[in-house]
Amino acid sequence: MLVPRTLLAASALSLSAPLASAVPQPEADPLLFFQGQTESVGTVKVIFHKPYRTRSFGEGRIEADGSLLLVQRVQDDGKPATQRWWHVRETSPDRFTATMSEAVGPVTIDKVGERYRFRFKMKGNLSGEQVLTPLPGGRAALSNVRVRSMGVTVATTDGVVRKL
Repeated sequence: MLVPRTLLAASALSLSAPLASAVPQPEADPLLFFQGQTESVGTVKVIFHKPYRTRSFGEGRIEADGSLLLVQRVQDDGKPATQRWWHVRETSPDRFTATMSEAVGPVTIDKVGERYRFRFKMKGNLSGEQVLTPLPGGRAALSNVRVRSMGVTVATTDGVVRKL
């Protein structure tokens, strides 16, 4: 089943954390968060299965055109490691589009308030939505993923993405 490996998938974009100071600061480029090394850790819950831990290690670089190329090594408990590829570009302020190796078609990414919402389709008539919520300091974010089949949630992942 492809669902578990995709659940922490969108460990891939975010992070313009709210500042503790009242002094206005320019907003950070969310793609830059994934430049260099990142780590995602979470718990996957698939309907009718026992929950398990997932972890991914990302290596990202900003291309000459300003897009992000991110390669993640995904390690789910009890399974061989796999690789996930992302290519993300900004299309307008607060909007991004991406390709991801586990998605069928494009991934849309929208900034909603202080959060980033990812929407994507997967094999097996599944749809995924991930919300990344930046944490203070700009070096980590909470990640909540929901995978649905015919409108019913069949899997979730809750975790944390952090810059190494």
